[in-house]
Amino acid sequence: MNLSQRFKTQRIKTTNILVGIVAIPLLFSSSGWEGTGILSTVLFLLGTVLVGVATVGRIWCSIYISGYKNNQLITFGPYSISRNPLYFFSLVGTVGLGLETETLIIPIVAALGFMMLYPAVMAQEEQKLLQIHGEAFETYCRSTPRFWPSFSRLQEPETYELRPRVFRRRLFDSLWFVWGIGILELIEGLRESDMLVTLFKLY
Repeated sequence: MNLSQRFKTQRIKTTNILVGIVAIPLLFSSSGWEGTGILSTVLFLLGTVLVGVATVGRIWCSIYISGYKNNQLITFGPYSISRNPLYFFSLVGTVGLGLETETLIIPIVAALGFMMLYPAVMAQEEQKLLQIHGEAFETYCRSTPRFWPSFSRLQEPETYELRPRVFRRRLFDSLWFVWGIGILELIEGLRESDMLVTLFKLY
């Protein structure tokens, strides 16, 4: 089984493994721009903004699909601007978290990895939706972008029934980018306390 096939069938487990692989060099490296001027501050600030956008966006998506994903075709809210808004906001958060390292190579590698692996997942999930919803999903596909949002198409109902128990579980899934910032700050604190050795610089 190649990486793409494995990712489609074991997405969460494979994602955790890939995150671990990326995290290893972070333990023994530091930003080559840290302390050299405003660039590192700008990268960190931009990363924080993107992580904030991603977190709010993922919560927004979760409001609409919590408890509905498997039995109802959702075509409003974030799903009126993109067929895969949850993955779009995940990419935004991935790039943002990469920028929190105050480097460019980490967010670029993370974004490339995301764009290599997730299209296959989206295609597989859309095939399932086509089997379940048939012509309704085909009509939805013709009018709504697959990935990059078209905000001019936004449609939202005046009210929406939320399923609190399901939403609460998904809410925690939406916060892992925020937790990622905390982990990166912990690593930096350990490095500054000489508990971690810097072996090389990343730019």
